[in-house]
Amino acid sequence: MLLGVNIDHVATLRNARGGIEPDTILAAEICENNGATSITTHLREDRRHIKDRDVRTLIKTLKTNLNLEMAVTSEMQQIALEIKPHSVCLVPEKRQEVTTEGGLDVAGQLDKITKFVKPLKDAGILVSLFIDPTEEQVVASAKTGAQFIELHTGTYSHAYGTQDEAKAFDDLKNASEIAQNLGLRVNAGHGLNYENVHRMHEIEGLYELNIGHSIISKAVFTGLGEAVKTMKDLVK
Repeated sequence: MLLGVNIDHVATLRNARGGIEPDTILAAEICENNGATSITTHLREDRRHIKDRDVRTLIKTLKTNLNLEMAVTSEMQQIALEIKPHSVCLVPEKRQEVTTEGGLDVAGQLDKITKFVKPLKDAGILVSLFIDPTEEQVVASAKTGAQFIELHTGTYSHAYGTQDEAKAFDDLKNASEIAQNLGLRVNAGHGLNYENVHRMHEIEGLYELNIGHSIISKAVFTGLGEAVKTMKDLVK
């Protein structure tokens, strides 16, 4: 499996003082140098952490791939078509949430998302849909033309070490199998950390894990390079 590192919370720390430190571009470089195969940023509508200038600089400076998380809005589609990241991941977005809560309801808005995906694909951008691990959402995702899904691992991560872990993990495993049988490639992420990530090796065919918060949290104590390298060793 590959490791994508989400650097949003480097920007969160920077924005707490309104200055320029810590530098998101330097953070991305350190992640790349220590094994990250892509850099993920979520350009939210309210710009609470990553800013437009971060994304526009990253697209020019990254040696690896930029994965742009974004809401299904015309503004975000226009930005993606302009800068052409390697990939985009379409996510649900609520102004009041602390972090992304749950997956995108592809089944409930199939026509809208299908129309949204097409120009991105036509521009050569890989499209992933961030969804809950249910058969309904996987099957709907395959109908949109997106090449990837990213399975929301939040339920599994919260259930890890409890009696609910087995069911949550089986949901991920089953959803991944269905997706791959439908021709989708499968990423996963949300809430994964240094304790629970090892079980992802039990899901055959996972392509990339996208992890941010736990890596940035560990970096406070060990430094970012060591935090990324340690996670990379666990992932590979």
